Amino acid sequence: MFKDKTLLITGGTGSFGNIVLERFLNTEIKEIRVFSRDEKKQDDMRRHYQNSKIKFYIGDIRDKESLKNAMHDVDYIFHAAALKQVPSCEFFPVEAVKTNVIGTDNVLSTAIEAGVKKVICLSTDKAAYPVNAMGISKALMEKTFIAKSRTVSPDTTLICGTRYGNVMASRGSVIPLFIEQIKAGLPLTVTDSSMTRFIMSLDEAVELVLYAFENAETGDIMVQKSPSCYIGDLAQALKELFNAENEIQIIGTRHGEKMYEVLLTKEEAAKAIDMGAFYRVPADNRDLNYEKYLEEGSHRITLTDEYNSNNTKILSVEEIKERLLMLDEIREELFK
Repeated sequence: MFKDKTLLITGGTGSFGNIVLERFLNTEIKEIRVFSRDEKKQDDMRRHYQNSKIKFYIGDIRDKESLKNAMHDVDYIFHAAALKQVPSCEFFPVEAVKTNVIGTDNVLSTAIEAGVKKVICLSTDKAAYPVNAMGISKALMEKTFIAKSRTVSPDTTLICGTRYGNVMASRGSVIPLFIEQIKAGLPLTVTDSSMTRFIMSLDEAVELVLYAFENAETGDIMVQKSPSCYIGDLAQALKELFNAENEIQIIGTRHGEKMYEVLLTKEEAAKAIDMGAFYRVPADNRDLNYEKYLEEGSHRITLTDEYNSNNTKILSVEEIKERLLMLDEIREELFK
């Protein structure tokens, strides 16, 4: 489906962009454009891959003109650029809005103008019942692409999104932190051992985006069913893999954190379509004429549970170790 096509990845120097490159470079794709602000990371990638299929574009999704420079002749977009760190968004919420909301609108507007066929926007479980600025800005990002999808024919530009939980070993995640603490002989700092988090690999994140690419209708949010684990068990699993004696230190829940994560709210679960390993959440395409919706209700929301990291499959320590050993990053660290 990507043969002779041009793919643009916003925020393409991040973990997601790198795994997409590794997945696609040996296919018949015509060109992959990496769009980001970080020239150092772009140069590192250029030296690492040394592949003429990759084209690098310096720019910022806050700047529509820089996006227009990268949009010509693009067939598809994976929109991954975002401010993702919970603490930094808490302290600078307007910056999160500028990138995650206004930046997304810029990406979609320029994509429509350029005649891009499909745009997949990457979201996060923190957008469901958000309690922090990062989650709120990503929830608004979702509302933005759903609203934008109503303004253009899907035959011209199909706009949809994915929502997934924590990606194991991605930049800024807890697994690299735990490994650094193990190697330094420091205590493993666990916020709350009974806190649960969805876990998935970067490969699974790419699978979700590709599934959305093939199956989503315009305005949809696609969710992959994922297992979860207790953060205390994750720390213990890493200790056992590395034969470490580090103590586990409970430091308490940090500012802006939840005890568990939600991938589908009750309201979304009530209308979600079960597609096996995935859920499809169709867009609410009501218009502003609300009168007919005020007289008739539905019991479905009342009777449906949200889909969260406490009511999915929770992995044991041994199962966590098995999943960790599937990651190249973990195997490389163990080999060292």
